[in-house]
Amino acid sequence: MIYYDLQFFAKEGPGGEKTEEPTSKKLDDARKEGQVAKSREVTNAVTLIGGFLTIKLTTGFLGQGFMELFSGIYGRIPEVFGLTGEQVKSATILLMLRSMLLRTLLMMAPFLLMGLVLSFLSDYVQIPWKVTTKPLQPKLSKLNPLNGFKRIFSTRSLVELLKSVAKIVLILYLAYITLRDQLNAIYLLFNMPLWSAIAASGDIAISLGLRISFVYIIIAALDLFYQRYKFKDDMKMTKQEVKDEYKDSEGDPAVKGQQKQRMREASRRRMMQDIPKADVVITNPTHFAVAVRYDTTEAPSPVVVAKGEDYLAQRIKEVARENKVEIVENKPLARMLYHNVEIGEQIPPELYEAVAQVLAYVYHLQGKV
Repeated sequence: MIYYDLQFFAKEGPGGEKTEEPTSKKLDDARKEGQVAKSREVTNAVTLIGGFLTIKLTTGFLGQGFMELFSGIYGRIPEVFGLTGEQVKSATILLMLRSMLLRTLLMMAPFLLMGLVLSFLSDYVQIPWKVTTKPLQPKLSKLNPLNGFKRIFSTRSLVELLKSVAKIVLILYLAYITLRDQLNAIYLLFNMPLWSAIAASGDIAISLGLRISFVYIIIAALDLFYQRYKFKDDMKMTKQEVKDEYKDSEGDPAVKGQQKQRMREASRRRMMQDIPKADVVITNPTHFAVAVRYDTTEAPSPVVVAKGEDYLAQRIKEVARENKVEIVENKPLARMLYHNVEIGEQIPPELYEAVAQVLAYVYHLQGKV
């Protein structure tokens, strides 16, 4: 005979197929590991469109700044190289370079600040910010060549490749149609004054950049949808994983069942030990039995010390007979007490009168009244 394991043919390995939705614990653990449904394309698209809009709003400031920068550089050439052009003054060059760097940073400050703010906001909108260092920790699995090949030839890598090709094709197409429409304006740049040529070139570049940015946003939206779908699919669990996780967090159901059974047995033993202290056992002859004790030093009203149904009711009555505790049949009262009063609780006010009548009858039989 040939023996074989059907789990060998399972789609997802020994645990079976991943058909169960991820639990909150699975998602929290993935979050701690840095695994989230986030699209980098959203950050790139938002940053790109923010950058071009910033250029459009600060064109005058940038043009003026660059013109002053170039005028300053060319104006100081005689000073740097001396009147004869034979001696280079290093201190003057360093001072000029420092001034150039400072002015360049001041002109770039709006773009740097805008990029930082937009990058943070685009990430935060997708996934609320949570600091974790686990992705930075070294893992030997990352050095495994087999895992590397799996990542290279995975579905995710194929999707990333197709996405990159699509972006390049779209950008090249947009650049082509934009420059084709502006071809006459580009030819006229050579005959324009400097300021007019700079302004026209800026308009063409900004127009192209905004078109690319808006198309990039569509790509980013599609990529975000795909990343969330892929993340949810990757996080799905097998039935065995759900069971194992429940055991780890809540404990083995079999063990918990045994613990509850032992607790019930211990509670039942304590209850049986309290029956001899009861004043009366009120019964519905075949179904319910409720033992009641009335001691004004313990509680202002009667207290249920034991109750049971069917077999347990018979045991309560047997213990009551063994300890000479009076048994009184009162079907409605027994049913009301069993369903409405827990062991150790006092009788509710609406049942005072009925219980008082039973106790008075018992006390009369015992000669206490």
